[in-house]
Amino acid sequence: MFIKICGLTNEDDALLAVALGADAVGFVFAPSPRQVAPARVFDITRRLPPEILTVGVFRDELPERVIEIAAAAGVKGVQLHGHEPPEVTRAVKERVRFVIQAFPAGSDALARAAEHGADAILIDSATPGSGTVFDWGLVDDAPQDARILVAGGLTPENVATAIKRVEPWGVDVSSGVESSVGKKDAVKLRLFIEAARAAAPQPYRGPDQLPYDWADE
Repeated sequence: MFIKICGLTNEDDALLAVALGADAVGFVFAPSPRQVAPARVFDITRRLPPEILTVGVFRDELPERVIEIAAAAGVKGVQLHGHEPPEVTRAVKERVRFVIQAFPAGSDALARAAEHGADAILIDSATPGSGTVFDWGLVDDAPQDARILVAGGLTPENVATAIKRVEPWGVDVSSGVESSVGKKDAVKLRLFIEAARAAAPQPYRGPDQLPYDWADE
């Protein structure tokens, strides 16, 4: 089970998420209460273990800007969380090694997600970052052979249920493990990661579930 902790705004929370067992950490560059500057993210990413996937989150940004900001921030992957057409995702993928394309649950575009050529597909509620749970049955509309990340209202209390219902490749959480906007809660983080690991149909085997081994970079 791949676990991504998103919406990080400071080094302490990033280090805590990694220490508790997260596989990836996400930083929001799109307009958001959790938005963080690329220079600040660079200071954080260079202190994280090399095997951790660091992800920058963008929304409806020009491909060249995504690539420029991702390089400045030192992130290894990007998450496109807007209404990007397939050609934008593919253009970003030419320069970034790992790309996550997000879709709102119930979107007609979800059935055509494979056209984007992303490494993983994230399915979220209609309002990203709202902490709203969507009908997990809508994940069935996604391509069956895709790496599916489920987000949207996940918490330590419901992540196990979501995993058992959807059987995703991974889960993504932001507001569900916060004490306040942009600040993670240590207890919630620990309980979330423990619950996700325990509910996984197979033990997570590490970077071999990813197309790249980040520690070799």
